[in-house]
Amino acid sequence: MTTTLIEACGLAKSFGCVKAVDGISLRVERGTIVGLLGVNGAGKTSLMRLLSGALSPDRGNAFIAGADVHRAPRTARALLGYLPEAAAGFPKLTVREFLTFCAQARGVDGSAVAFAVSTAADRLDLIPALDRVMGALSKGWRQRAWLAQAIIHNPPALVLDEPTDGLDPSQKSELRTFLRGAAQTKAILMSTHILEEAEALCDRIVVISGGRVAADAPLRELCSPGGRLAATFDRLSAAS
Repeated sequence: MTTTLIEACGLAKSFGCVKAVDGISLRVERGTIVGLLGVNGAGKTSLMRLLSGALSPDRGNAFIAGADVHRAPRTARALLGYLPEAAAGFPKLTVREFLTFCAQARGVDGSAVAFAVSTAADRLDLIPALDRVMGALSKGWRQRAWLAQAIIHNPPALVLDEPTDGLDPSQKSELRTFLRGAAQTKAILMSTHILEEAEALCDRIVVISGGRVAADAPLRELCSPGGRLAATFDRLSAAS
């Protein structure tokens, strides 16, 4: 059984003269939550878009459960749940219609669609909003709807860009519980600007600075004796 479910091999992407991602390699194994940290503009979102297939690399390769994201995109995307940054769209659809569309687009068929929708909604406490229109949702409800689309097809790998954005403290706690449970069988790569969230949830930390990996280590190796990441993060970010 494949244990490495998310892999970047020398990924690079430039926008004009700006190197957004500059030769990044990393792996995320099954049973692991990896936190992707970095200041704004460090390259986190560009890396996640490369891993999801939303961007094509200038060089390097990305793999989801062994499937090449750019040579076998349909296979790779079927194995991945992706939450984009500041997810929005489909304002005229109800949450149920949105999730039904997402399930069908991921190859869920027939009667399995309704079960997939209800299961994802239940796991993210989204059932009260199923018949509300996406465009009328608060940021927290909308974020949960987009999280639900990422898990609708029960993929083995999740790439989540700021998954707790817009959630209140209670919702963040519930999401952490969900992610810990999901990580027992999945590989999860998640970005966050909240260091305390990474401290509470992640097994390993990857710090991105200037489009490169500044650190990739187990959480305990990067934390201070008090269990905090701030000092290490500040030092690595300032070194770019």
